[in-house]
Amino acid sequence: MFLITNVRLLLVICLLASTTAGHAAEDQLPSTERMMTPSARALPMEVIEDPPPLPPLIDLTVTPDDLWQRMRNGFGMADLKSPLVADRQSWYLNRPDMLRRIFVERGRRYLYHIVVELEKRGMPTELALLPMVESAFNPLALSSARALGIWQFIPSTGKSYNLDQNWWVDERRDIIASTDAALNYLQTIYEMHGDWHLALASYNWGENAVARAIAKNQAKGLPTDYASLTMPTETRYYEPKLQALKNIIAQPELFGFNLAAIPNEPYFETVLKPGRMDVAVAARLAEMSIEDFILLNPAYHRPVMNGHQAGPLVLPVGKVDTFHANLERHTAQDMPLSNWQTHTLKRGETLDKLAVQRGIDVARLKQINGITPRTKIGPGLNLLVPRPGSKTSHEQVSRALPKLPPEKAIAAKGKKAKKTDPPATKPAAKPSPRKTAKPLPKNPPTKK
Repeated sequence: MFLITNVRLLLVICLLASTTAGHAAEDQLPSTERMMTPSARALPMEVIEDPPPLPPLIDLTVTPDDLWQRMRNGFGMADLKSPLVADRQSWYLNRPDMLRRIFVERGRRYLYHIVVELEKRGMPTELALLPMVESAFNPLALSSARALGIWQFIPSTGKSYNLDQNWWVDERRDIIASTDAALNYLQTIYEMHGDWHLALASYNWGENAVARAIAKNQAKGLPTDYASLTMPTETRYYEPKLQALKNIIAQPELFGFNLAAIPNEPYFETVLKPGRMDVAVAARLAEMSIEDFILLNPAYHRPVMNGHQAGPLVLPVGKVDTFHANLERHTAQDMPLSNWQTHTLKRGETLDKLAVQRGIDVARLKQINGITPRTKIGPGLNLLVPRPGSKTSHEQVSRALPKLPPEKAIAAKGKKAKKTDPPATKPAAKPSPRKTAKPLPKNPPTKK
């Protein structure tokens, strides 16, 4: 009996010691683990790593110095997910010199203006890269479909958006007018589809073609988003090009591409044209080469800018004061602003004889007047010719002038100008919406 009592006492003492040790060990655990049940503490612990840091916030109240950063801040289109994007990215990145030349040397002339216009409309700023896809920022670009300018307007769409196309100018090339028209057009087709990818497909393929493709999928019970439509190869590659350029601009360092900064400030300003004025004279007064002047004023495809043709001159910001100062001296010396005049072909007079008399090569005379093998040459034909005794470099001007679209550059027989006719005071007739513009305005420049 004594033995049993001692054994029981020993067991109680051991139990108390074990319980005390357990509480002491538990006191060493973190508070969250002490709250766990023994079974929960027996499970393996999962280590949760800290999430990756978020990208730095962009302070939109601070104006960036670099135009590229301003553009990045306004990116707003959903990214396109397609293997073709990587394909086009690779194509561009394998031509870094071409990319830099187009972005920095060409694009910097026009990008600031385009970005500002996009921001005014609340549109995604990556659309400023669309002229890279359309024309490589070449304002003199001419496609086989007779599309012109950095935005590549075809004649019919240009007329629908009030871009003048007449004997003197083609505003599809005009930087300011064509940008306004292009953004208006993009807004229209975006509102039509409610989706930027479908809007861009419409810009390339035509809104009616995209609408038919959507209707075709609807009839088959298929999705009608951009990726689900059947498109021509050109259109299928069109948006991947824009997305690839957007990716490169967004993170050039990721691709090892050295993207030079562009100042976030206007490249050009506009000045009022004082009247009928030669391209060569305007370039000289601005102290610019004819080629550089035309890159900012590409709508003019004749050597003289008609006095009654609407539209200001576009000059680099640093050349505006120079132009005004030289213009004041030029007019003070009573020097002419134009060395060209209109000549009406007389009976028995030939282009060859006229070219010799005016000191211009006959091929250049034909080019400047848009004369082709289909042109009917005879008495009454109005022609632009150099003023007698002028010292203009016709060769240089002719080489620099934008080329006219094929098959439409045909001079027409105009009314014979009277000797007493005053200078023309009204603009050339606007093109009819259903007909091509007449090669010569109804009121041609007066002979002087």
